[in-house]
Amino acid sequence: MLVFAYRLLSRLPLGWLHGMGRLLGRLVYAIPGRYRDRLRANATQAGYDDPAFARAAAGEIGASMMELAWVWFRSDDALARVVAPNLHLVEAARRDGRPTLLLTPHLGGFEVSARYVAQERPITVLYRPPKQAMLAKLVESSRASSQVATAPAAMNGVRQLVRALRKGEQIGILPDQVPGAGEGAWGPFFGRDAYTMTLSARLARHPGTLVLGAVCQRLPQGRGWHLHLEPIDDPVPESPEAQAAWVNSAMERLIRLYPQQYMWGYNRYKNP
Repeated sequence: MLVFAYRLLSRLPLGWLHGMGRLLGRLVYAIPGRYRDRLRANATQAGYDDPAFARAAAGEIGASMMELAWVWFRSDDALARVVAPNLHLVEAARRDGRPTLLLTPHLGGFEVSARYVAQERPITVLYRPPKQAMLAKLVESSRASSQVATAPAAMNGVRQLVRALRKGEQIGILPDQVPGAGEGAWGPFFGRDAYTMTLSARLARHPGTLVLGAVCQRLPQGRGWHLHLEPIDDPVPESPEAQAAWVNSAMERLIRLYPQQYMWGYNRYKNP
């Protein structure tokens, strides 16, 4: 039923989906509860304490859920609406056979980023399967393609990422999610300690790896997305705590580009 519903939604114009998503997102936010409290607290922690900002951010979360119908089931149409002025960074890495690591926060059309750069060369993306079996099957089958491979957030998935780097390919990680116990370290995220994945920092130390921050801004009126790519040149430290701070600093810079489209409702400060 879920697959059928998304396939049906994919027939609608992208602008309609975004509008419906923003309305639903604001309606959910209007319901008092932990989700609304967490969204406001996380946004305020980062310096965005205007209630209007929180409502707009909730609407963008809804838009991100609805646009998946296009991203998953009308992928070619979605990719045709991506503008990427800095794509030459990926193209140069491909010509040089240089491995590339894309670090992407949960912001805007983050599902679009990997698919778009995969048009240049294959990419392997780390993912954490949803707990619901039905949803996990949908997400896994929809994300994978001939150019996009998925690697589970487990030891075999890490090996898969390392092999891709050794072959000079691309890998992608969303490092702003809470890892499991023993898989990260505590580090400041917008001024408050958060348990942080250090895997991306360790992979960034692979010889010759180009590290790029990638954020896909959702454009108004259903025009598509603007993919912003920027090199992350800061040296990667050695200690886990310093690596957590390195990752979070990079994520903060990217999030502040388009803060209203970040998923502030995620429980980023929870214990693993």
